[in-house]
Amino acid sequence: MINDVRYYMSRFVRGFVPIAAVRPALAAISIIAILASVPAVRAADAAKPEDLQFFEKQVRPLLEARCLKCHGAEAKVKGGLHLTSRESVLKGGEQGVVVSLDQPDKSLLLAAIEYEGELKMPPKGKLPAEEAQILTRWVKSGVPWTPGLDLTPAGVASAEPVRSGPPTIEEAKSFWSFKPIEKSAVPQVHHVKWVRNPIDAFVLAKLESKGMSPAQPADRIALLRRAYYDLTGLPPMPAEVNAFVADPSPDAYEKVIDKLLASPHYGEKWGRYWLDLVRYGESNSYERDNPKPNVWRFRDYVIRSFNDDKPYNRFVKEQLAGDEMPEAAENADPIIATGFYRLGIWDDEPNDRLQARYDNLDDLVTATGQVFLGLTVDCARCHNHKIDPIPQADYYRLLAFFQNINGYSNGGPTDEMPIVSAAGRQAYEARRKEREERRKNAEATARQMEEDFRQLLSGEPGRVKIADAEIPHLIRKEGKRVLGAERFAQYEKLRKEFDSLAKDSVSTDMALCVTERGAHAPDTFICLRGNANVPGDKVVPGFPQVLGGRDAVIPEPPKGAKTSGRRTVLANWIASTENPLFARVMANRLFQYHFGRGIVRSPNNFGTQGDKPTHPELLDWLATQFVEGGWRMKSMHRLIMTSNAYRMSSKGDPAALAADPQNDLLWRFDLRRLTAEELRDSILSLDGTLNLKMYGPSVYPHIPREVMAGQSVPGKGWDQSTPEEAARRSVYVHVKRSLQVPILQSFDTAETDRSCPVRFVTVQPTQ
Repeated sequence: MINDVRYYMSRFVRGFVPIAAVRPALAAISIIAILASVPAVRAADAAKPEDLQFFEKQVRPLLEARCLKCHGAEAKVKGGLHLTSRESVLKGGEQGVVVSLDQPDKSLLLAAIEYEGELKMPPKGKLPAEEAQILTRWVKSGVPWTPGLDLTPAGVASAEPVRSGPPTIEEAKSFWSFKPIEKSAVPQVHHVKWVRNPIDAFVLAKLESKGMSPAQPADRIALLRRAYYDLTGLPPMPAEVNAFVADPSPDAYEKVIDKLLASPHYGEKWGRYWLDLVRYGESNSYERDNPKPNVWRFRDYVIRSFNDDKPYNRFVKEQLAGDEMPEAAENADPIIATGFYRLGIWDDEPNDRLQARYDNLDDLVTATGQVFLGLTVDCARCHNHKIDPIPQADYYRLLAFFQNINGYSNGGPTDEMPIVSAAGRQAYEARRKEREERRKNAEATARQMEEDFRQLLSGEPGRVKIADAEIPHLIRKEGKRVLGAERFAQYEKLRKEFDSLAKDSVSTDMALCVTERGAHAPDTFICLRGNANVPGDKVVPGFPQVLGGRDAVIPEPPKGAKTSGRRTVLANWIASTENPLFARVMANRLFQYHFGRGIVRSPNNFGTQGDKPTHPELLDWLATQFVEGGWRMKSMHRLIMTSNAYRMSSKGDPAALAADPQNDLLWRFDLRRLTAEELRDSILSLDGTLNLKMYGPSVYPHIPREVMAGQSVPGKGWDQSTPEEAARRSVYVHVKRSLQVPILQSFDTAETDRSCPVRFVTVQPTQ
């Protein structure tokens, strides 16, 4: 009957039959709907008296004592599972149906209380055996329930809803970081002579409003050291100090800034900041912590980009979608830049491969959200963001841009690409295909000869059936006799050729990069509670609603395309002036790395839980300058470093310390300890052994045996460089996640598992 109903209704909807023809079907639908509702009602009403008594005396007290704290009140319910009525129990939650009336033994609820599987309830400890037996009997008897009973705690259902959690999308659009950037007017100040550029006016206006004054200028030697370390990470040499102190020209300091910005060591210093942000590591972490092949090329790409003063928007687009750029056919940089996708940790033997894939995708969403947008989008993986206006759907809309990416496989065929011109790449592919064809032919001929050998040997008197595993041993032993000397020599030649072709590869420079599965991406679904094995609603690529979110328009890929084009759409949106966070976040980072902290002290979190800017007008003015200057960073360095605010001394003042102990108003220049790399490089520089060679594979300084002993396999994955190579700058030291050079680790080098926007700074006796 149901199939007949479907047939007539489908024809009616498509206009093939009149309404009169489907009236019987409509009547049947009504009857079916009524009948479908009967069993659930009757199951509750028809419960045996002894079962209802058992529920009231045994089950209900247990639910109230053990379960309703998490699965009772609307405001606190966990996993979407309500245990307050029979209907809500049978409905289940985010994990699906928890009680099966047809197969009660297979109910998820029973597996959870027995700790059989991923879900364990209650989470703080397994129920006593007698309590588990009560719930088991209850489920197996059909979940009897006192008619009309609702166990929702008193007051919850009737109480006025209390406002908690993040603001609504519309409310959040008025939050300072989500509003469009407007160029702030430079404020008027009383002490006009102190203002060297607009940065000073913004700082001084705040100080004057509090009745405070800026600190005195730093002396020339302190200022020179500050500039050298800020731009190159190296100390000035005595001759350079003497020359600067003796230079009476009014632009002596500006000339030093220009010289340092033109130095190749500028890229080494500022490139290291970027490597911190994008969780740069040269190994995979976990127990084996194997190396990532050719990942050092990404480090060199970053250093070159800073030295070339590459526009920041271009720099970011290359990392997100360089392989999809037209110029990637002739320029290696866009390909190398996509190594960004391969920098994170990677588990080479996950328990759940699907969940591990989504963990890797989460790493990309996390890095993209925090580094480029200053938002903790990753907090919405399992549920709506608790603090910021980021629904769970927005998280998966961003994830959808990366859904087509090939999973990392530690140097597998989808991880690396030759970095040559288009013509060179074609030649490489031709050589690779020719070698592969030769390998297949050699293997096929050798296999045929092995089969001939098997047939001949099996036909000899007294021979039993020969197993495949025996062939390699037997053919080495008796191949010459059975096949003949000439044919056996041909076989051995083929085997050697096959082994050689299988082992060797076509030689060319390779880069770790991103690749996709093809032109068309698979669908993306919300993962309920972040569980990749429990898909929810389907989503399409799109942008966060609080930033004017909309579905992304993905152009149809051209014929023969190897990628979907989704990441280009994402990169163009992120790096556009339409997105107010992109310029604000980087302008804040530039200020942070010069002054020791940002105008926003939580540089990876511009959300409602992050720190509010101490000088919001200055931040927007800097962001506007950054965009108007063509996203060039060197001009921003010069602007910041030539201000009087940057030139202040760090000398304390009792009254100012009492009024503003955190220096939020920037009344002086904050003291800062040298970074781990600056310390090591300074020691090597001052003792005359620093090797200033740039670029190339990473180096391995000596690590004491006692430190090596902390590895699961002591010394594995740590080569020994020559003393000359080991004395290169610290940015070229191999970054092994489970093993670090002691001096770098002791002085707080970057944490590599996640984006590191601010390093810890410790001062302790063991240093």
